[in-house]
Amino acid sequence: MRGESPTQRRRRVRKILTRLRARYPAVRLPLRHRDPFQLLVATILSAQCTDAMVNRVTPVLFEKYRTPDEFATATPRELERIIRPTGFFRQKTRALIGASQTLVERFGGRVPLTMDELRTLEGVGRKTANVVLSAKRLEPWGGNGDDPTDGLGIVVDTHVRRLSQRLGLAKTSDPEKIEQALMALVPRTDWDAFSLRLIYFGREICTARRPRCPTCPLQTLCPSAPYAGNPPWMRPRAARARPGPTRARRQRRA
Repeated sequence: MRGESPTQRRRRVRKILTRLRARYPAVRLPLRHRDPFQLLVATILSAQCTDAMVNRVTPVLFEKYRTPDEFATATPRELERIIRPTGFFRQKTRALIGASQTLVERFGGRVPLTMDELRTLEGVGRKTANVVLSAKRLEPWGGNGDDPTDGLGIVVDTHVRRLSQRLGLAKTSDPEKIEQALMALVPRTDWDAFSLRLIYFGREICTARRPRCPTCPLQTLCPSAPYAGNPPWMRPRAARARPGPTRARRQRRA
């Protein structure tokens, strides 16, 4: 918000957290999985694809390929056939096979649970690694969610990026810069659940095309509410510089 100090912004974030917790008291990862490896595979498949589609594909996929060893030796064409509905299936096939080979060769077939090690796997960037690391606190197999050495950050997907900008928590559209901005504002114990709650909220209320600003529970905390979710700072530069209709008509008449 205009003129908001860092201290005021942190206070506003605490209020946002309180309201999101009240609306979504229990959060779970939307990608269905049984262990870290299945989550890693599902997250790689989720790039440019809906979670619903990934959840339709993975039961068939995990029935045929159950372990990193089986993925590492999979026939690319057969793997492509199964994951084709998720899009970009050739790139994802290379990533799944390459990551699985690294897991077998370097990590004994186990998914490492630190940021630096996860990012050595093919097809794994900060977002994918953060999804896996955030599950350490949220999933039954985690058990080590408070390890300060894991390098956990905040998952920034399309919903988190959009809401961070609308809520005035980040001034950029760059995912890594948004992550750093959020990490400075949100308490570390809330990082994993915060991103999930924003994702839930982005799907239900603060949607991309028609955000429900008039009935939004965050309305009084959101600088975008007066703009119906389309604030000037999120518009393309050309659109911001474009003259308004009345001025444009005057210019044409002149």
